[in-house]
Amino acid sequence: NSLDAGSTSANGRRLLALWLPRRPMSSPSIQALSQEVVNRIAAGEVIHRPSSALKELLENSLDAGSTSISVTSKAGGLKLLQISDNGHGIHRADFPRVCERFATSKLREYEDLSQIETFGFRGEALASISHVAHVSVTSMTADAACAHRASFSDGLLVPPKPGEPAEPRPCAGTRGTTIAVEDMFYNVPMRRAAMKGAGEEYSRLLQVVQSYALDNAGVAMSCKKAAEHATELHTLASHSALDVVRLVHGSQVAAELLPLEATDEESELRLRGLVSNANFSQKRLTLLLFINKRLVESSHLRRAVEEVYAQYLPKHTHPWVYLSLRLPPASLDVNVHPTKREVHFLRQEEVVGAVQAAIRALLVGANASRAYFTQALLPGEEARGRSGLGGSAAGGGDRPPLAARPARGGGGSAGG
Repeated sequence: NSLDAGSTSANGRRLLALWLPRRPMSSPSIQALSQEVVNRIAAGEVIHRPSSALKELLENSLDAGSTSISVTSKAGGLKLLQISDNGHGIHRADFPRVCERFATSKLREYEDLSQIETFGFRGEALASISHVAHVSVTSMTADAACAHRASFSDGLLVPPKPGEPAEPRPCAGTRGTTIAVEDMFYNVPMRRAAMKGAGEEYSRLLQVVQSYALDNAGVAMSCKKAAEHATELHTLASHSALDVVRLVHGSQVAAELLPLEATDEESELRLRGLVSNANFSQKRLTLLLFINKRLVESSHLRRAVEEVYAQYLPKHTHPWVYLSLRLPPASLDVNVHPTKREVHFLRQEEVVGAVQAAIRALLVGANASRAYFTQALLPGEEARGRSGLGGSAAGGGDRPPLAARPARGGGGSAGG
């Protein structure tokens, strides 16, 4: 009865509406999105989580010539993410443009992209962060009498408190810049809800700092939680890349690494890094890849590395590899990903082949020069061995008196 067209019950009318054909809807008109919506969407492409914000800020600090960088976080960077450096600082006159989208000191013409050697160039990082968090910047240049501090929201200078002026205000400070990002994703509740726990987000922050500390030996870096006095990572400017590996990944991994240096004239490649020897293996591949100082990913290089080590390691095991490639800026396209996590480079086959050849030659040379030593013989064994009584045929159950083993242990198939 509820489907009867004459029924006057509310339930019948609702069910009838589901069955009757609907009128065609008129096509909605095309309208330009408001700038606020545009900026928030763009920010979501660049800033996925606190660790992606930290990567952008860390690269800004390195571009500023910093030799000391410290990172502090609270709640995995969601409540607070602060980075301090001793770089060249920001002039007071430039403060209004600090968080302005597409405002940068690193690029003037589009053609400059072919020669870009800095990490940043689009002027999007701080602008994007300011659209999803509250940002404050304190900075001082070498020629300034004092530091200046300002607060930002949605790319603009804002008063730190209601009723106060928005202009940068003088304050005490030292040369360099401190950026504090608070309440990340406060206005993007779905993104905030998608974040992992504070511990997981902090681990991601720590991994970013550890990776850049490895490729920037000579720059002191530290990372800690705001509520704790001890730092989880503290590298010194005097540390080498191997020192950083030892500090971050442990002495056991560091002891199994081989230094790698190579050049290839055809592709104009300069390569350096640290790779595990044929005795070392682990359940998952560790590949820390930097191209022109950028932490990037490359499926081609990943496969190339695995192919080389497949000849040496047991099945289903993998190496530990850190590679730093330097190529002419004109051979790279760094503008292919919002976070610059991926890059495209010309003559890819030649570059990948050169990397493979360098690692293969290093492993072959290291395997050929491995040292062996013999186990000392027990008293009496030597005499029995000479008289032929020590063999299994004559002695029945005695072990052979002489055994050889490699100087460094391992379980690889190239273990000799």
